Amino acid sequence: MVSAPAWRRWAAARCWPTAAPRAGRSFPPEPPRAASEKGIAVVSPPRLKRRREFLRAAGKGSRTARPSFVLQALPGTAGPLRVGFTATKKLGNAVVRNRAKRRLREAARLVLGDNGPEGWDLVLIGREGTGSRAFHLLLADLRGALRQAGVLAP
Repeated sequence: MVSAPAWRRWAAARCWPTAAPRAGRSFPPEPPRAASEKGIAVVSPPRLKRRREFLRAAGKGSRTARPSFVLQALPGTAGPLRVGFTATKKLGNAVVRNRAKRRLREAARLVLGDNGPEGWDLVLIGREGTGSRAFHLLLADLRGALRQAGVLAP
C-alpha cells in the first residue's frame, strides 16, 4: 500500500502536465483595465442611509413612476446630491431584491456619476421589472424620470 504523501506526489506529477496548459488558457492574455481607463465614471454619488432620510424624501418629495422603479426626489437639501436604494419584499426573496438594488446602483452611478446636481435627495424604489428589464432601458427610464423630476436639464 502506498502512503498518503507518496500518493499525493504521484497524483500531482500525473495531473500537473495536463492541468498547467488548461490553467494558462483560462486567464485573460492581458491584465484587466481599471474602470477609469474605460471612460466610465468611477465614483458613485453619496448615499442616503438613515430611515428618516428615506421618510423625508417620501413625504415631502415628488414621485415619478417608471416600469422598472419609482423615483422620489426631494429638492433643496443642503450638500451634495444623495441617492438611496430600496426594494420591498413584494419583489421576491433577498437574492432578487439585492439584484434589483445592484442594478439601480449601477444605473445611478452611470447616469449621475460624481458630478450630479447639488442639493437633491433621491430614493429609487425597485419594482418587479427592475431585475429583468434590459439595462439600456433601465438607464433610459432613469434619465427620463430625473428629467421629469427636474433633477436633470431637459
